[in-house]
Amino acid sequence: MARAYLDHASSSPLRPSALEAMLPYLREHHADPGRLHAEGRTTRVALEDARTQVAEFFGARPREVVFTSSGTEAVNTAVWGGLSRAAAGGGHVVTTAVEHSSVRDAVTRSDAEVTEVGVDSGGRFDAAEVVAAMRTDTQIVSVQLANHEVGTLQPAAEVCAEARSRGILVHVDACAAAGHVPIDFHTLGADLCSVTAHKLGGPKGAGALLVRRGLRIAPLLVGGAQERARRAGIEDVPAWVGFGAACAAVDLGREAAAQRALIATAATVIDRIPDVERFGASGSEETLPHLLCVGVRGVEAEPILLGLDQHGVAVHSGSSCSSEALEPSPVLAAMGVDADHSLRISVGWSSTAADVERFVEVLPGIVEQLRRLRSP
Repeated sequence: MARAYLDHASSSPLRPSALEAMLPYLREHHADPGRLHAEGRTTRVALEDARTQVAEFFGARPREVVFTSSGTEAVNTAVWGGLSRAAAGGGHVVTTAVEHSSVRDAVTRSDAEVTEVGVDSGGRFDAAEVVAAMRTDTQIVSVQLANHEVGTLQPAAEVCAEARSRGILVHVDACAAAGHVPIDFHTLGADLCSVTAHKLGGPKGAGALLVRRGLRIAPLLVGGAQERARRAGIEDVPAWVGFGAACAAVDLGREAAAQRALIATAATVIDRIPDVERFGASGSEETLPHLLCVGVRGVEAEPILLGLDQHGVAVHSGSSCSSEALEPSPVLAAMGVDADHSLRISVGWSSTAADVERFVEVLPGIVEQLRRLRSP
């Protein structure tokens, strides 16, 4: 029996069209796109076509797309670039308590003072609180578009509008939302926006930082003039071509509707199993369509994960990018809910009803058995 992969929020399978687009640049077309010979021009055209595809998908201009090796690199580039504009003394950063670890670590590795804004029990920050935390010496504000663990959509556009009116650089981390909800860079109003390919069916090793037209920030990687001198290093043409092809393949409306229906089925475990609750915002319009986070009272996440895995079901628990240690989630801790007993179920473009039905079928028995083992 085929396994049920329900961890698309960590990484989604590569779309067939993305693989097909990549193959010629893995097999035949290997030249440096910075060269003037015919081989270099071939890879340059492919790279710029991919840039246009990514730009169109995210409502940006092609020249606003800076390709990176990942969403994490895009985040670090945004934060580094923002803080590099600070005067002596390190500057000031505003962020929130539920950001991805790449944002949290990037803002704390410099000498900048960091103000962290809290969230409500659904994981949503208040835009007014973020605005109130801005100061005259604030160099950059970094907030997410949607939460990567509980799926809560955030009022990022409100933050962008106020920050821009004050002349403060604003970065939006849209990696979790990319490919699942509409993203229009110009409508969002951010100066910088990080996105990634592998959560929407593109290849690993491909991301992008959207940089508002006319904005100049210091590059994180130096040593070459690639990406219009905004990111040094030879271009990863196959990966970035795959990113563009994946963006072109996404049927956002149809896929989001299908994913929301699958998550509604997965959520039936809340009624089938005692002491199971949903974490995150309530209401389908306030959450990402493909993600469900639940808490299972009285049972640690690790044995549940192992039990599901033995039944051919893959889900996630713990903090994103910290799963090797199954650390308690700082996102859930910031929400004031149980941070030690969470499961994150996420679907994607390749998910089927059978995948989710198997999860719903086997989870009650696993939880019941584990609770029986723990009882006196």
